[in-house]
Amino acid sequence: MDVLMPQLGETVAEGKITKWYKSAGDAVKPGDNLFEIETDKVSMEVPSTAAGVLAEIRVGAGEVAPVGAVVAVIAGAAGTAASLQAAKPGAPPKPPAVPAAVAGPAVHRAPAGPVKLDPFFEVRTPERNYGPARLPGGAEVTPLARRLAGEAGIDLARVTPSGPHGRVVARDVEAAVASGAVRLPAAAAAACPTAEQIKALYRDTPFEEVPLDGMRRTIAARLVQAKQTIPHFYLTTDVEIGRLLALREDANAAAPKDKDGNPAFKLSVNDIVIKAWAAALQRVPAANAVWAEDRILRLKHSDVAVAVAIDGGLITPVIRQADGKTLTAISTEMKELAARARAKKLKPHDYQGGSSAISNLGMYGVREFAAIINPPQATILAVGAARRQAVEKADGSVGFASIMTVTFSCDHRVVDGALGAELLAAFKEFVERPVTMLV
Repeated sequence: MDVLMPQLGETVAEGKITKWYKSAGDAVKPGDNLFEIETDKVSMEVPSTAAGVLAEIRVGAGEVAPVGAVVAVIAGAAGTAASLQAAKPGAPPKPPAVPAAVAGPAVHRAPAGPVKLDPFFEVRTPERNYGPARLPGGAEVTPLARRLAGEAGIDLARVTPSGPHGRVVARDVEAAVASGAVRLPAAAAAACPTAEQIKALYRDTPFEEVPLDGMRRTIAARLVQAKQTIPHFYLTTDVEIGRLLALREDANAAAPKDKDGNPAFKLSVNDIVIKAWAAALQRVPAANAVWAEDRILRLKHSDVAVAVAIDGGLITPVIRQADGKTLTAISTEMKELAARARAKKLKPHDYQGGSSAISNLGMYGVREFAAIINPPQATILAVGAARRQAVEKADGSVGFASIMTVTFSCDHRVVDGALGAELLAAFKEFVERPVTMLV
């Protein structure tokens, strides 16, 4: 049986094998991890779906192969004979062509090849289905190719693309490295000091080197891309959450109990914030939109991504159609997504897309902060910690209230100042009068 390089998204054209868990000659059974791959989107483990012997490894660790290419052969499984015959000396294997793109609207498709991924793969990156970056000349570049070019000092504008739809892919960068003819100018290279140059600055200071894994590399690349290419602006407001806290307390007190006395649900402040943000996006539909390079996509539902801290980084699973879900449904789904995120068991559909995002650092005591937008999303709401604060009442007297500061980051290409202010005002109203988003 041929083991193929799987496909994990519409824009994923190739994958890099970072590790083999089995060696040629090892026995394998269904569910055994064969190898680990790093694609433009995720880093994951690929299991075997057949029993037999790993007869041949065709793509070694550190090598890149296109989607659909044969990376290994398992003997003792259906279809093995032809593969082994093709692998004999004098008959070099002919890798299959990368599947052609399907015309028309984008659709969700199962991964190519016989490898069944969903029950086993481990996500190690917060990447969403952003798609490749675009060079000034119009050519697109996959994230993996962009990272390899940065590490090698390659000028991407002078690399000849060979990927689907004229994209620059990893093999193009590797070919450019081999040729040595498309290095960045010395001035540009000087602006980006090497790791050795930086380490030299700390030669007299003890330090520990922590190699970057796939997740941290992806986070670094995406944050730089976002800050360099998205015209951010920020809106901050204080929100009184006394009624929100009362609603949460009443709801949790009324939660039905099971036979052991455990409540059926326990709402958090963040659950209600998600619902309020989803409702605000519906009230101001022009802001429920994402940037798509030459157009804006206005979305019908409020798919709210929520940042979850995990070991080595963060990921933002998405609450789909949060505008139409109850608080208890949002609470249950958020807990389940967060648990799977921390266990690294999310699937691409769980974190791809989203019309906006929420990042809440209130539980860490952070009063306020500004979050960086995750493209192609155009907005993200940063939520700070609640505090008791003296405020002036309507009759001129002074009292204390529970106040929460939120900062709204906007992509000015999609959401201008007035529109952003309108969305933030709608959110403030839903939080301060939470009953209005429940009717």
